[in-house]
Amino acid sequence: MSEAKTNYKHDMMDGNTAVAYVAHATNEVIAIYPITPSSNMGEVADEMSAKGEKNIWGTVPTVVEMQSEGGAAGAVHGSLTSGALTTTFTASQGLLLMIPNMYKIAGELTSSVIHVAARSLACQGLSIFGDHSDIMSVRSTGYAIMGGGSVQEAMDMSLIAQAATLESRIPFIHFFDGFRTSHEVNTIDIISHAQIREMIDEKLVDEHRKRGLNPDRPFIRGTAQNPDVYFQGRETVNAFYDKTPAIVQKTMDKFAKITGRAYKLFDYVGAPDAERVVCIMGSGGDTMHEVVEHMVAKGEKVGVVKVRLYRPFSVEHLVKALPATVKAIAVMDRTKEPGANGEPLYLDIRNGIGEALERKIAPFKSWPKIVGGRYGLGSKDFTPAQCVAIFDNLKQAEPKNHFTVGINDDVTHTSIPVGPVVETSDPSTYAAKFYGLGSDGTVGANKDSIKIIGHETDNYAQAYFVYDSKKSGSITTSHLRFGKKPLRCPYLITQADFIACHLFSFLEKLDILSDLKTGGTFLLETSHPADKVWDHLPIELQKQLIEKKAKFYVIDACKHAEEIGLGNRINILMQTCFFEISKILPRDVYTKAIKDAVRKTYGKKGEEVVKMNCAAVDRAIENLHEVKIPATATSKIKRAPAVSAEAPKFVQETLAPMMIGKGDDLPVSKMPVDGVFPTATTQWEKRNITNYIPAWDEKTCIQCGMCSLVCPHAAIRVKAFDAKHLANAPKTFKAVDAKGIKDMKFTVQVAPEDCTGCATCVYICPAHQKDAAGQKLETKAINMVPQPPIREAEAANFKHFLGIPDPDLTIANPATIKGSQFARPLFEFSGACAGCGETAYIKLLTQLYGDHLMIANATGCSSIYGGNMPTTPYCTRADGRGPAWANSLFEDNAEFGMGMRVAVDKMREEALELVDKMIAGGCSSCKDTSVFETVKKADQSTQAGIEQQRVNVAKMKESLKKCTGADCKRLMELADYLVKRSVWIIGGDGWAYDIGYGGLDHVLASGRNVKILVLDTEVYSNTGGQMSKSTPKGAVAKFAAGGKPLPKKDLAMIAMSYGNIYVAKIALGANQAQALKAISEAEAYDGPALILCYSHCIAHGIDMSKGLGEQKKAVEAGHWPLIRFNPNLILEGKNPLQIDSKDPTLPLADYVYGENRFRSLKSANPEASKALIDASQKDVALRFHLYKSLASIPMPEKK
Repeated sequence: MSEAKTNYKHDMMDGNTAVAYVAHATNEVIAIYPITPSSNMGEVADEMSAKGEKNIWGTVPTVVEMQSEGGAAGAVHGSLTSGALTTTFTASQGLLLMIPNMYKIAGELTSSVIHVAARSLACQGLSIFGDHSDIMSVRSTGYAIMGGGSVQEAMDMSLIAQAATLESRIPFIHFFDGFRTSHEVNTIDIISHAQIREMIDEKLVDEHRKRGLNPDRPFIRGTAQNPDVYFQGRETVNAFYDKTPAIVQKTMDKFAKITGRAYKLFDYVGAPDAERVVCIMGSGGDTMHEVVEHMVAKGEKVGVVKVRLYRPFSVEHLVKALPATVKAIAVMDRTKEPGANGEPLYLDIRNGIGEALERKIAPFKSWPKIVGGRYGLGSKDFTPAQCVAIFDNLKQAEPKNHFTVGINDDVTHTSIPVGPVVETSDPSTYAAKFYGLGSDGTVGANKDSIKIIGHETDNYAQAYFVYDSKKSGSITTSHLRFGKKPLRCPYLITQADFIACHLFSFLEKLDILSDLKTGGTFLLETSHPADKVWDHLPIELQKQLIEKKAKFYVIDACKHAEEIGLGNRINILMQTCFFEISKILPRDVYTKAIKDAVRKTYGKKGEEVVKMNCAAVDRAIENLHEVKIPATATSKIKRAPAVSAEAPKFVQETLAPMMIGKGDDLPVSKMPVDGVFPTATTQWEKRNITNYIPAWDEKTCIQCGMCSLVCPHAAIRVKAFDAKHLANAPKTFKAVDAKGIKDMKFTVQVAPEDCTGCATCVYICPAHQKDAAGQKLETKAINMVPQPPIREAEAANFKHFLGIPDPDLTIANPATIKGSQFARPLFEFSGACAGCGETAYIKLLTQLYGDHLMIANATGCSSIYGGNMPTTPYCTRADGRGPAWANSLFEDNAEFGMGMRVAVDKMREEALELVDKMIAGGCSSCKDTSVFETVKKADQSTQAGIEQQRVNVAKMKESLKKCTGADCKRLMELADYLVKRSVWIIGGDGWAYDIGYGGLDHVLASGRNVKILVLDTEVYSNTGGQMSKSTPKGAVAKFAAGGKPLPKKDLAMIAMSYGNIYVAKIALGANQAQALKAISEAEAYDGPALILCYSHCIAHGIDMSKGLGEQKKAVEAGHWPLIRFNPNLILEGKNPLQIDSKDPTLPLADYVYGENRFRSLKSANPEASKALIDASQKDVALRFHLYKSLASIPMPEKK
């Protein structure tokens, strides 16, 4: 590809945006559904259409969100069949859901392009990150498959694919690497609409349209064919596939004439007389390209073939690209195909070369050595050092085949050795790394920074962001590069000129400065003054600063952000410091650019927010300080181990390296073979991510337990205990006499290193302190205080708290708030957002039923904070019992959970059949059958009954030990199923209302004893905030940039229509007792139950510390009526529907305009917003009236 800068318009853009730009310009209909990492393409297309931006034919494309990827594919198929140019965007499991339609679209020779941000498939675990597993899974569908390796190529190939599909009539998958290309921001040349029009042949567009269904020229498509002709029909397409490679190359040549950027189906880079060649697809090709040029400059005879068109596979074009001198070839696949004789690209190239030799069209006369390797699965970084290792392998007399690179396979020994870091990029390139915390704004600020550099200087610029699936609350690392030459380096920075650490506590465990160059700069956010900070650094970091001759700067960004009113959002302050230190731009230029970016980013949130962020720019310059580095390291502080010495071996050896960013170094032997991980591991992580935690005022506390109930992370807990446990308590451990519980002490304790500082507990606390005159103060029984001064003491207090035995739950009624909170939460310290509105419901569920709970969890937020590496929050009580949790997929969770229920019921049924045999004398050794009768008749409707049944079953198993009969042995295996197991199906509204609704409806209608907990955030939270059918009318969301025009789906009303399903709508922020009662009734109901939980979300644009207040407003406004529909009441002659909330007392506008998801539309389009909210107010009144009417219907008299 031509590297010279052209006269075309330059811009900073990520891969998703680049592709969406072309797709929007070249299509009339776009069917979308969110899935990471492709969601942004749909968001960009929707936003463009919402703004009225037109395609190259002067019309605004219609963008429609479907309920699933399968639905999107069906809509694409129908739209294409009707003659419209249509596209969609997807990845991973989403692409697999499209497979049935893909076979149809290809079989009908229908021109179209599916744009895929290539991603891993869920196998032993879910990965949202990139590789080629998904595209390789659809290679037999009949779609052409073409990909690019950079942001520029993603834009270019999307247009080439669009033009080629129209001429060839073969539908295309255009792919690019998920995250590595989809989310990388880079300087690219934008293809203008005029250039796009040159590429698209209007005659071919017209022919496509004429192939659409038309009653004026009717025909039928989609017939059923019999054995006599199906085979022949399948072979009719051959000529189209045979012509496609030449068509694609012709299209590439046309593109080169228009833009100056030339491509081939197989692009060769390297020495013309190369002896060692690597064949590769995707972004790895750019890394290999850079390494090849580096090695060739040193005289090495190496080369790389970048595969652009993978299907149809052209042997002729492949061998034309290979030099005649080649002696050894490594084919690199970014996928794994277990059980195959090699991965797909390897098999195709090996077979292709064999055919070429047989046909005598190869440039060489004899077989070169050909080996295959795997690399980069799940976005594993593919580095220059790995590229060198691949070439070194090819040097061997017998190169290792079927190898892996980038991991240490110490089990089957597939891996090849990788040497030290190899720096192949331009030495003049400036590289910077920023360590931040998910949701602190670091990533967003760095996106703005790299765009400022790209726009305000003549540098090429690149940014890439590393974060795990949690996104919020986990470590983020921003990688920024810029320089005078194009940046062909799709790998992480290992030699940085500048490193910033945005959270001081990171220094305790992370090796932040290992990648800092000699003479580099370190910026640290810290509350310690510049003249004192040195003594607070770990000695390892001090030594690094000295050895690297670094420059060192500090700023107390948290203090200044709080003073300005930004809370913990320090991003603008740290961004400003970067520009001030690096001197990339003059101060007046960069300050203006940052403030312009602030207005663009935060304008929708109001002028006050804009002013505060602009003030942060000035405040940062005034308060940035350089620290003079002493000649010697003097600190008495050492970097702490990742976990304490008390942690189990698996945590020490496998999870701990992941916690400190060393997971890449784990060998294969340290990973579970089947993806099964232990629970109760978040307790070892100690993320320590907040500067403020709650403190308990025991004198003001009324011992209600509310703080414990609503805590999203189980970081504040209550306990009643015998006074003897105070004997060895730390001096600062607080306890008072328990109210209403004789001879017991009561305490409230915070986990200081696990708390996220959300202040939800403070908000809900009903007990206010009073002044000397008895007047109520703002302060309460729970108040936020600085964490650092009390961290050590509170950690000791929490450890002592955990050592106190959990109380017998009979000391208080577990059906009350207070009583329920004496049960240990079996869901703790999750990676959910601070103040998350979902997790308190799950925590409560585990407190009530955790010891016998089985959970089927839909993919989404609840699966990510519930089962994301490195640690898992589900835990066990003292006897080792706790929730058993599993995630299958997104779309099938209801069915997955029903399968659990069916299996449990069947095993219990079989065990009872065997018990009956024993009672009937089926075992000659079991003379006393009373133990079997006790087991069979046990009442397990209460927790006490379940505990007693465990005792009963244990006695039965003891009596069976002496028996040798087959039935006795079988009963021993099945005995544990005789203890009650509760199966709960958990997921969000994206699953329950949309993609999984069909399955959910079927499971509810099955009559099975399954319980469904829907955590309703009214938006696709995990994929970034896209609209679901639960999204309210008038709310702005991704895929609804102009405000959702239609009302929220009423899932409760639909479920109630069956008549035999327990249904409830609850909101912990509005009525805690009603929520507890509904969950308890659902569990007790012998049949299907559906609990809809209002869950405030960071995507709503609210103050998360007051999220429970938003729940209360939603109820008071009638948006979320609290109801319980209990079919058991029908048997009593009562109306099954009970409304637990009052008639609406709050105007809907007063509720919704407190949230930015509604307020932003009011700011952008007041008239539209008013019309939608006015209509919503009428909807609310009508729906509440309907519920009240249903609740007042008299039931027929009992006969």
